[in-house]
Formats: sequence, C-alpha cells, structure tokens
Amino acid sequence: MKTKISIIIAVLLMGVFELNAQVKKAYTTSGGEMIFSFATIDNNGGESGNVMRWSPFFNFQNLVNYDFNNNLGVFSGLNIRNVGFIYDVPNTNIRKKFRNYTAGIPVGFKLGKLDNLFVYGGYEIEFPLNYKEKTFENEKKADKFNVWFSKRVPSIYHSLLLGVNLPYGTNIKFKYYLTSFFNKDFKETINGEVSKPYENIEANVFYFSLTFDLFKNTSYSGPMDSKDVKYSAMY
Repeated sequence: MKTKISIIIAVLLMGVFELNAQVKKAYTTSGGEMIFSFATIDNNGGESGNVMRWSPFFNFQNLVNYDFNNNLGVFSGLNIRNVGFIYDVPNTNIRKKFRNYTAGIPVGFKLGKLDNLFVYGGYEIEFPLNYKEKTFENEKKADKFNVWFSKRVPSIYHSLLLGVNLPYGTNIKFKYYLTSFFNKDFKETINGEVSKPYENIEANVFYFSLTFDLFKNTSYSGPMDSKDVKYSAMY
C-alpha cells in the first residue's frame, strides 16, 4: 500500500512540476523607453522644418512574453507612450511642438538567442489619450493647450516596429507610424470663422528608442529541458 501511495505521490509531483514548467514559458516584463522622434512632413509641398524631439519619460512598457524555446518567442502587452515631433514653420520664427500620450497594444515576435542577441519585430495599435500643442514665436512661448481624447488627431494609430536586443541588455528599436499624426478633417471656429488647421499637412512620426536592461525575466524552464535556464528577455 505504501508503495502504491508513493508511486501516486511521485506521479502527482511530476505532473505539478511539468505544469509549472509550462506556465513559466509565459511571463511578464516591464520597463521604460527613451525616445528620439522625428517626422516626415509635407506641408503644401514643403518638406523642411523637422527637429528631433527627445522624450525620456513618461514611457512605460508592460509585456506578456511567450517563448516556444530559447530561440523563438512572441509578445504582446500594454504600453503608455509619449510621442510627437517638433516643427519649425519654414520662413517664419514660429516653432510648433506636438505630442500625444497613447495607450498601445503590440503584437510581435522574437528571433535569435533569447538569452543574448536577438531581433524582434511586429505591429502596434495605439489609442491617443492626451494631445498637447505648444507654439513659440521668437523663442518665446505664445500658446499652449492640451485636450483629452482630442479630435485633432485620429482615434487610432497603426505602426510597425523593428528592433535588436544586444548582449548585456542594451536594446535599440525603430518604429514607424503608418497613420498620419493629425486628423485633416478637424474643424475649429475662431472669431466666427471655420477652418481646418491640419488640412494641408501630412506628418508621419518615426522614432528610435533606447533601453537598458529593462525587460528581464528572472528565470525560464520548459518541458524540453528539466533544468532551469536563466536568461534575460528584453524588448
């Protein structure tokens, strides 16, 4: 009887360990993002005036990772991002700063040595939350406002991303927004006159971002290897 009970307990423990190993294949990671953003601009045929925008905060990424093995994985999650661009209006002393806080849901893949060097790519849908616009004339602030869920921008942004995770945790990502930054059909009324301030401007944001060792999983174990394999999974 004791032998049978021991066998049953052993089988149950093996099942628990196996289930635990499978569950550990899915894990969450999180961290910040330092963004250097630009925009391709077409304002009535004029393409000049873009200035790099640096936004080290507030950019927070929270990802759910699922690794099939040590070389292939997928990820999704929920990100909060501060993204926009700076525009010097040609032939004037006016500088405009535009930005959105967005909530994004990425879907992507990771390929390579997930404990060392790998590339990743995918698609992200983003929902604008808060829009801010600043105007400077002769280097002095002339106007500033921000609006929650503004109609000045589209309700959804579509973007593509591609990045590389280098050894020791350095992470570099490139992202391009397929959707134009502004809603060209937005109308505003000033002194009784209706206008479309963004009707003639086409601006697609793209950026490079940098993170350092911010997306690290503590451990990994899978059914293909009974031993725990320690590694970092950054994105």
